Amino acid sequence: MKQGIKRTKTIRGSHLWLMLVLPWLLFKTTDTMAQRGRKHRAVEPVTPTMPALLGDTVQVHLELQPDSLVAVPMPTTIDSARLEWLRTPPTLRDLVCDRVSCFETDVPHQFNNSVMAFVTLFTARNRSYMQRVLERENFYFPLFEKYLAQYNLPTDLKYLAVVESALIPTAKSRVGATGLWQFMGPTAGDLRLQRDDWVDERMHPEKATEAACKHLRYLYGIFHDWELVLAAYNWGAGSVQRTMRRTGKTNFWDLYPHMPAETRNYVPTFTAIMYSMKYAEAHGLRTENLNYQYAEPVDTLGLRGQAFDLRRLSQACGFEDSLYLTRFNPELRRAALPSGYRPYIIRYPAAAAVNLKGVDRATLLTYCQPLTELPQPLPVLPPRLEGVEPWVSRQMLAATEGPRAQAETTAPRFRKVPHKVRRGETLASLAERFEVSQAQLRRWNELPKGRPLKPGRELVVFVPVPAAAPSRPVAPVVAAVPEAIAVAPRAMVSPEVAAARQAQAEANAREVARMQELARQEKAQEVRLMAIRQRQAIQQAAADVKARAEAKAEARRLAQTQAAETKKGDDKALAAVAPEVASEAAPAEEAAPMVAYTVRRGDYLNRLAREHNVTVAQLVEWNQLQSETVTPGQRLVLRAPAEREAAPEAPAQQLKAITKAVAKAAVAPAPAARPALDKRLEPSKVHMVQRGDTLFNISRRFGVSVKVLRELNNLTSDEVKLGQKLLVPQS
Repeated sequence: MKQGIKRTKTIRGSHLWLMLVLPWLLFKTTDTMAQRGRKHRAVEPVTPTMPALLGDTVQVHLELQPDSLVAVPMPTTIDSARLEWLRTPPTLRDLVCDRVSCFETDVPHQFNNSVMAFVTLFTARNRSYMQRVLERENFYFPLFEKYLAQYNLPTDLKYLAVVESALIPTAKSRVGATGLWQFMGPTAGDLRLQRDDWVDERMHPEKATEAACKHLRYLYGIFHDWELVLAAYNWGAGSVQRTMRRTGKTNFWDLYPHMPAETRNYVPTFTAIMYSMKYAEAHGLRTENLNYQYAEPVDTLGLRGQAFDLRRLSQACGFEDSLYLTRFNPELRRAALPSGYRPYIIRYPAAAAVNLKGVDRATLLTYCQPLTELPQPLPVLPPRLEGVEPWVSRQMLAATEGPRAQAETTAPRFRKVPHKVRRGETLASLAERFEVSQAQLRRWNELPKGRPLKPGRELVVFVPVPAAAPSRPVAPVVAAVPEAIAVAPRAMVSPEVAAARQAQAEANAREVARMQELARQEKAQEVRLMAIRQRQAIQQAAADVKARAEAKAEARRLAQTQAAETKKGDDKALAAVAPEVASEAAPAEEAAPMVAYTVRRGDYLNRLAREHNVTVAQLVEWNQLQSETVTPGQRLVLRAPAEREAAPEAPAQQLKAITKAVAKAAVAPAPAARPALDKRLEPSKVHMVQRGDTLFNISRRFGVSVKVLRELNNLTSDEVKLGQKLLVPQS
């Protein structure tokens, strides 16, 4: 207990000491800060000072806090979207955010401050714009939904037309984009939308909508992200791809700072338009005072080159406004079409057919003809230069003796002359004959340069013919010529000159008739010569055929005579030579190779040729193969077809062998001299050794022995080389 009392006294003593020292420390600290503040104010007169401490009673600086908007420097650029976000009540922001996030769609619907700024613009600040769009919604959205469903695209892409043109089919931007979907000229050309002085199909609702669906499908095939697709629709696919390559980013909101302002606002505007139209009733945008438009059933009228005035058709249909039908045909630039225009279809309401009841198509088209000629494009005026007289019209030149009128009267006319190329004629000779240049002949007949003319080809030649004198003089017109052009009176032609010109014209006509008659006679002569040549060729061919038939018959008679004489001599030696032939034929039959072979797995022609001592070419020829590929189970012939066919004809072979033996026995005096006599008496042919050939194969192929081949070719062994030429007797 004593220790506790002692500890309490110590704590109280320390508290008392702190209470005495603390006021002195506070006084010193405040005095030091005041002195520093005086020195600082002496250097910088305007500096905010901190308020005095609450415990300081010696010096208190009662200074107000500076205004934050004045003291803090404001940024040079103000983010309007951020400012609008701050002005919007939090409850409204949360409500719009919940509604946007509940959209069940594939198109962009991300909510942020940019989207909220445009939602406020369309629902509060610029309500009239959205109400005008709502009036045209029921007229165009069914058409958009039909084509979007046909191309398997999200249906909510119909709001893209609102962003582009506010559903005005004739809208045109400052850069030239036109129509509901705001196509530029090159893009419209790529999508096959035709444009001319009378029709611009970018303003055709159906054709432009189908083209937009094709373009959106193409962009989605490139980016596979609808936010990037919308950005590319506005900025161009190439620009978006270049930005993605330069920055390495693949998301719209990551690319947001690197895009132009119009493209940055494009996707938020699309989301805000979609929200504003979906929740138009919640924001009070739909009222009974709006003039809603609805699609009507229409009829069509086909035009096939007739001139047509749409205003006349409006009157025939009973509409007070003569331009009422331009609402159904917004692609017509002038509410009319000229004669000779391409086939086109005009649309008008089906309800107006009551006023056209009983009127046929021809009568209606006649009524719709323009009352006056349609305006034509103005002719291009030549530039006016100082010191140079302007060009005059053709009528003025025709009414005067100007240089062009004189050139027209004195210019030669040309006559078309056909010519058929004959053997030996060249381009130079024809040019010299008709007094024209070779270049003109090539140009008139489309002849290639450097190629000779083929006989029988038809050419066209234009021969100049002097013009005849005019039948009657033309009186000069002086009143219609301006003063700037000098007018010379036309000189009167004397009767003598007129008679001379008439005689010259008649002479020219006679010359032309004579040349035409010569050309006709030449053509008839060529036809006769061609017929004679054909007749001679037929007779010559018949004579050749007859001569060949007679030669064959004579050869057949000689062969029969020789065969009869040979048979008489062979019968005598048959008995003596038959035993020898039989003994030679038996070993030959035993040594005959296998006729057929069945291909097994792993076999190929090179291997089979090597194993059976034949060539690949021989196997292909004997088996009539299209290629060197064989299949398992295929049957191949491994020797010549002549030997295979000769197998069942053993008696014939024996007869030939007997005949050969008899002939050799009759000529040769001794067996040792038989090969030498064979070489001299029998004709030989040259055989080139092929790959895989051996002396044995060659002997079997040509029906001779190996010994005869060696002696005939002076060979010391049975080896032969590839490409070596051998003499083979034709036995």
